[in-house]
Amino acid sequence: MSKAVLLVNLGSPDSTSVSDVKRYLDEFLTDERVIDKAFVRKVIVPLIILNTRPKKSAEAYASVWTDEGSPLIVTSEHQAEKLGQSVAPKVYLAMRYGNPSIANVISQILKDGVTSLYVIPLYPQYAMSSYETVVVKVMEEINQQKPDLDVSFLQPFYNDPDYLDILAESIGENLPEGTDKLVFSFHGIPERHLRVSDPSHAHCLCVKDCCTRANPAHATCYKHQCLMTVKGVVERLKLPEDKYFVSFQSRLGRDPWLTPYTDATLARFGREGVKKVRVVCPAFVTDCLETLEEIAEEAKEIFEDAGGEDFAVIPCLNEDDRWIQYLAKQVEGWLNS
Repeated sequence: MSKAVLLVNLGSPDSTSVSDVKRYLDEFLTDERVIDKAFVRKVIVPLIILNTRPKKSAEAYASVWTDEGSPLIVTSEHQAEKLGQSVAPKVYLAMRYGNPSIANVISQILKDGVTSLYVIPLYPQYAMSSYETVVVKVMEEINQQKPDLDVSFLQPFYNDPDYLDILAESIGENLPEGTDKLVFSFHGIPERHLRVSDPSHAHCLCVKDCCTRANPAHATCYKHQCLMTVKGVVERLKLPEDKYFVSFQSRLGRDPWLTPYTDATLARFGREGVKKVRVVCPAFVTDCLETLEEIAEEAKEIFEDAGGEDFAVIPCLNEDDRWIQYLAKQVEGWLNS
């Protein structure tokens, strides 16, 4: 039996041209697990968003693009290469949106004679717009191309002690003495997605303290899993409560999204005299537009304009050897299961 590993990350436009960015956004924003309202997905996106947003997004991508290409793609390729040097099975890389596409990579995997596949969605927490859509897309392609392919998935690892050890160490190494606030900025999602992902439809955002009261819904609750990641990190770093804060970034549209918002939080900190801030984005394991442009550039400007003085983003785990070895350990566990 030939075994292989497939890493799947978010994706990126092929270039910073407006046409490539528009093509990428079209695929991303018409995913029903990203925008679950059919009217918005089928009418607002093509008629309004795709006629206004690509130019601005292209400028944002251009500000972080490297000579090698998209930072997310380049770093993901390096992650796959390093993992491939650490484990026996061949390691492939695909993107949920854009290239290399899941469809094409699975086609290549099958041509290479793979009969057993271990898929690693590169998302620590479960959300329908991240982890779930990867699983769904991979299974759609497998069911079309080879339904009898043996496939397993790495489950969300937001509370895995080994992962939390690595994340906390990485943050601690980038947290200078005298930091006033460590902001954990997670990618936002509409509040509605929490209710949709709750199989009971009676716990998330329905029960007081829903994220801290034990419930089976937590297995698919993004907010709970974000908070558990933070809890694990601050316990390891022994951070007092007044030294850290949790917020959410990247909202789109007018529907209620998870709060508090990162941009508003940083503006408030600046006005209140908070001078030294570090931001970490633990919804990502790879630096991308949301960390390199939205936080490192836009959020920094917001904080400094409001009176803040010392701002920096703590890098994602990227190619950290400890992170690669964590992935290798998961692969070994699959091989031995």
